Amino acid sequence: MDFNRIIELASYTLPAIVTGFVAYRFFELYIKNNDKKRAFLLNREYQKQSLPIRLQAYERMTLYLERINLTKLLIRVAPISNEKHDYENFLIDQIEQEFEHNLTQQIYMSDECWTIITTAKNSTIQIIRKAAMSDRVDSGDKLREVILNDLLEKQSPSNAALAYIKNEVSELW
Repeated sequence: MDFNRIIELASYTLPAIVTGFVAYRFFELYIKNNDKKRAFLLNREYQKQSLPIRLQAYERMTLYLERINLTKLLIRVAPISNEKHDYENFLIDQIEQEFEHNLTQQIYMSDECWTIITTAKNSTIQIIRKAAMSDRVDSGDKLREVILNDLLEKQSPSNAALAYIKNEVSELW
């Protein structure tokens, strides 16, 4: 084969290879861009459908936290007997039943938010138990009074959780 023939062959082949490579890269970028656009549109549609459900979950957990707020709980739930342990158990049962009723809402919330809600629930129960162990308490009415007096000095655990929920919901916008 002649050297001129090799140069002539290279002069036809090299532009074809470069053109093929440019076309390949162009189509590759075009396909990636279309995939990103499709994913964006799907994500936007998903968020449009899931946002109302997520907001509803936050609303339900806000209602739960309001219902277990000790001030409101003690006003709403009167002692069932004169025994402090009966009232203590009744209050805790009310909190646990409300929690179990709303347990499924955790799938729509961040893990951190759910942890804060369960911590508020557990702290509320702990406050009730601690007050019931006090020597000052000898009846259900006295337990109610002691817990309410203690709340004058410190904030209810559900208030901190409510503040966190409000902050997390504000980030959804």
